[in-house]
Formats: sequence, structure tokens, C-alpha cells
Amino acid sequence: MTDQQELRLSFEFFPPKTEAGKSKLHAVQTELAKINPDFFSVTYGAGGSTRDNTKDTVKSLMASGLSAAPHLSFGGDSEETILPLLQEYKDAGVNRIVALRGDMPSGMGGASQLVYANELVAFIRKHFGEHFHLEVAAYPEIHPEAKSYDDDVNYLKGKFDAGANSAITQYFYNVDAYFYFLEQCDKAGITHPIYPGIMPILNYKNLARFSDACGADIPRWIRKKLESYGDDTQSVQAFGTDLMTDMCDTLLEGGAPGLHFYTMNVTDPTKTIIDNLGLEDSKP
Repeated sequence: MTDQQELRLSFEFFPPKTEAGKSKLHAVQTELAKINPDFFSVTYGAGGSTRDNTKDTVKSLMASGLSAAPHLSFGGDSEETILPLLQEYKDAGVNRIVALRGDMPSGMGGASQLVYANELVAFIRKHFGEHFHLEVAAYPEIHPEAKSYDDDVNYLKGKFDAGANSAITQYFYNVDAYFYFLEQCDKAGITHPIYPGIMPILNYKNLARFSDACGADIPRWIRKKLESYGDDTQSVQAFGTDLMTDMCDTLLEGGAPGLHFYTMNVTDPTKTIIDNLGLEDSKP
């Protein structure tokens, strides 16, 4: 296991749309906060479609004494829209942003906007200096729109050159892909930390559909094992929890600087994986 004093843990939420969702998320954040993660990140919909919900969720987390990192992208938004939002986050005490390319909303295909993450990083640095720690996205199995493996690695380097501090990866289930990616990043001159994104398995059909769409590979043996459980959700989750525990242990043993969990706004199995790894009481 890596030196636990240096281990960074973070948990990702999506902004709830209903009062019931808000109540559920509050209960989840209360439980996961006991692990003392370094921060909670909050996602941002295509073209800023969840802007207000994201902001409200971030402010709620901050009001609870927790560190929150809003996701942010230009998408179809202008500088005049993003700048006051960043100022509002700064005024609220936010000191970390997850800067993403984001998706253009439909009908915006030809719009002239700053879309790419390196441009957003440069924009934030221009207006706010070093106030924000800037996280960016990385793709160990390569972004589905990338021209080539090397091109995608170089694009990540461009985000760091623009001023990003660290990266969080898209989830993956092939540990070798992550470590090979780190080797290629090192060869490209990338020295910033790249944190593996961890997606616990809650529902196989949903995971398979989402993975096929975003380019995250589910190895054949894992697919076959999950398929064998059919609609037995309990067995799917039990297998998934054991699988992810072993994968996280391998990642940490191999020198990963921490873990970023895509919680899907539920406590388990993220908390169970943390417990299995013996990390719940490790954070100072």
C-alpha cells in the first residue's frame, strides 16, 4: 500500500434535481464525509444544463464544512457567463475546479465558443491566477474522439502546460491500461499526478451501455461474469465490490497517488471498498 499520509481520496456526486434527491444526497455526503476525503466534486451537465443545481450542491457541501470542487466547462457558454460564476465560487470559498471540455448542447454546432479544456484552464489562470487548484480529465484507454494514442497524451500535456495541477481519469477496469498510460505520459514529459477514477458496479446493464458510449472497456471476462448473474443485483454488486477492492489495492500498490470514486450518489459500495482497503481511518 502507498503511504497513507500522501493518499488523496475524493468522491464525485451529480447534482440532484428533486427535494427527495437532495435529502438522499445529504445522507450520503454525511456518511462519506466520515472518511475525511480531500474533496467532493460535483458534475456539470452539457452546455451548463445543471449550472444552478451544480452551484447549489457545491454551496451546500461548503456550508456543511466540506471541500467541494465544481465541474465546469464552456460548452455553449460565453466568457461573460463563466467569469461571474467563477467569481461566485471564489467568493464562496471554493478553491478547486474540475475543468472540462464538456459537451456542446444540441443546435450549437457552429457556435464560436471556447470549448476545449486547455482553453478553459488558461482562461481561469488569466483571471484568477493560482487561486484555484485545477483538475482536468485524462483517458487511460484514450478519448473516443482522439486521432491517436500519442495525440491524446499530447492533448493532456497541453492542459498541464496551460496551468492544470492534476488529472482525474475516466473510469477503467484494466489496471494495465492505467499504468501503461502513466508510462507514456512520463515519456511525454508529464510530471503532474494523475488520479485513477473508480466506478463501483451497481447495475451491469446500465454500466455496459454507458461504457460502450464513452469508450471505457469492460474486459470480456468481467462482462461474462456479470452477465452470468442476470437480474441478481445483489450478486452483481458483491462481485463488483470485490473486483474493485482488488483493483484499487493493485493501483495503490503500484504507486497511484490516490483514488477518485464516481459514487452515483449512493454510499455503498464506495464505502465498503474503502473499508475493505483499510482506508477509512487513514486520512489525517
